[in-house]
Amino acid sequence: ISWGSQIRSYVLDSARIKDLRTNIETSNTQAVLNGERDFFIEASLKQGL
Repeated sequence: ISWGSQIRSYVLDSARIKDLRTNIETSNTQAVLNGERDFFIEASLKQGL
């Protein structure tokens, strides 16, 4: 991955956050904003991304 390349995007609205790379989403937006992103990381590792 070169400098400045985007590898992950999150869609945030009032009801959910979705990781567009893994298609994992959660409705616990406050937890993600507080730093709890392990489920996104685990999904990425399982999918080999």
